[in-house]
Amino acid sequence: VQLQASGGGLVQAGGSLRLSCAASGRTSSINAMGWFRQAPGKEREFVTHITWSAGSTFYADSVKGRFTISRDKAENTVYLQMDSLKPEDTAVYHCAAQRRFSTQWHYWGQGTLVTVSS
Repeated sequence: VQLQASGGGLVQAGGSLRLSCAASGRTSSINAMGWFRQAPGKEREFVTHITWSAGSTFYADSVKGRFTISRDKAENTVYLQMDSLKPEDTAVYHCAAQRRFSTQWHYWGQGTLVTVSS
């Protein structure tokens, strides 16, 4: 499975951005897709994920109510709508995918940089 992320950029605090992550290859093996982020000087952290079949979603407390993850099964694409962005949301955002019958994140896309100015 290959993952291609896009949509990062520079935005002012309070603004919005939408990230996309397109999966290709053996996409039938995907159990869930998600987003992680890594800010400068910090460890990578979980942001959100969505189960592929049921569409169940999970969010880190820091983004609940501001970020929304969704998926388009026909396009094998996951979206991350980010609203009410804060400077502390500045990070490189990575999409990832889980294989079926596993909770590990086996597949990773390249990062896309999100910069939120104050």
